[in-house]
Amino acid sequence: MTLFSKIINGEIPSYKIAESDKFYAFLDVFPLREGHTLVVPKTEVDNLFDLGDEYLSELLVFAKPVAKAIEKAFRCNRCGISVIGLEVPHAHVHLIPINSSNDLNFTQPKPKASDDDLKKVQEKILSQLK
Repeated sequence: MTLFSKIINGEIPSYKIAESDKFYAFLDVFPLREGHTLVVPKTEVDNLFDLGDEYLSELLVFAKPVAKAIEKAFRCNRCGISVIGLEVPHAHVHLIPINSSNDLNFTQPKPKASDDDLKKVQEKILSQLK
């Protein structure tokens, strides 16, 4: 079982942003930028592009209102999306408020956010999620 499956199952605590029967969105505890959110399919697949076509398209549709809420909650030009998939062998996308392409540079340090900061970020995004 992957780390993300344990988070989805509630075995590891997370800062949930949204959930459906197929997907789970939660804050990255090692964010590149404030508001960095992960969107994960509940099905365990290592490579995002191994998901079926319909499931893959549904993931983007699920992520859209989360991305729009991030854009409203933080000062940014847009919500960027990135697929790296090397850290955890469970397909996922990163939603990150960005002002430049460097804001999506995963070689930058990613310090662990405090619980207080993560709760504030969670509240900001949830307040914008309709």
